[in-house]
Amino acid sequence: MLPLITLTAILLIGFIIVFSLKARNIHLWILPWALKRWKERSDGPRHLLFCFVDHFEPQWNNPPYETEVKRVERWSTDYLKLAKRHVDSDGRSPVHTFFYPEEEYRKEHLEKLQRLCELGVAEIEIHLHHDDDNEQSFRDKLDHFINVLSLEHDALARDSVTGKPVFGFIHGDWALDNSRKDGRCCGINNELIILREMGCYADFTLPSAPSDTQTSKINSIYYAKDDPAKPKSHNTGRDAYVGGEVWGDLLIIQGPLGLNWKKRKWGLFPRIENADISSAAPPTKERINQWVETGIHVKGKPEWVFVKIHAHGAGEQDMDVLLGQPMDEMFSYLEKKYGDNQHFFLHYVSAREMYNIAKAAEAKETGNPDKFRDYILKPPENCRTGV
Repeated sequence: MLPLITLTAILLIGFIIVFSLKARNIHLWILPWALKRWKERSDGPRHLLFCFVDHFEPQWNNPPYETEVKRVERWSTDYLKLAKRHVDSDGRSPVHTFFYPEEEYRKEHLEKLQRLCELGVAEIEIHLHHDDDNEQSFRDKLDHFINVLSLEHDALARDSVTGKPVFGFIHGDWALDNSRKDGRCCGINNELIILREMGCYADFTLPSAPSDTQTSKINSIYYAKDDPAKPKSHNTGRDAYVGGEVWGDLLIIQGPLGLNWKKRKWGLFPRIENADISSAAPPTKERINQWVETGIHVKGKPEWVFVKIHAHGAGEQDMDVLLGQPMDEMFSYLEKKYGDNQHFFLHYVSAREMYNIAKAAEAKETGNPDKFRDYILKPPENCRTGV
């Protein structure tokens, strides 16, 4: 028999662990993470596709208009300076994908970001917060914003067959397909279908941990099929794979998710690694290595490694990290360790380019993924290559 004090300690530790898992919603995805079923071995040189998506919200925390202007102005000047100091294995500078919120649209802000697009260091896609919507109201919001971005700003790519604008998407509050348990911040159970019909080429919302919107499907590039009678249809799906075909309703491109044992809470419990960059979570070398080692890829092609990181870039508390020394050091480390052009080749890509390269892998293309940046979707008219 164990001494009573030892048994009590074991039970207490067990309770703390279970409580922590539930409180942080780790139970939603811990088993798939532990099994690591997405992992495949890769021999020979690897190519790292590195994409930065930004939930860019100039009106975060309801500031005065002057603050909005300062936020956008700082990005329009400081990011260009930062990007010019770095190049990947193809001689391309980092490219920042601004997922701009429909409900915060101001023409003058988009015009400043357009300048970065024209210089080849940014692209613009769609972010949208909504609550208690129905199908028609959601379609109306999307339709209006698609027209604004495509007609007023030439900011969206176009379908090569129909010529209609297409877009990448990030859902506000992580609540894609009505995935919050309380039903807030969406309201539509057939959102994946609507997005596909409105021209969404891929969703870039995930990972969303520790939110309860996090899916059990993790560290994957996969297709989700919508069940209009149920929320969170993208909780599971079919992996994109070499030689595969489109399935279901929407392609989901996830960023890395796991546990960070090198940064522990209370010195005991690992923290969640969800590829979020902020003042509280700067991009350290250890984190960068973990993103790469996660090894997200199109099934059958593990030598093309997809790393998608994210941030809420418009908040002052995070801009010193995102536009300052920590980000500068992140790019330098990527270029030194993962751009040696022997063991690794580094490719800075936009969300659109990441999608194109994933589709090229699916279509059995080989060689340097730099050739496939515009494989299906050509650059929007407000973009040109090079700084």
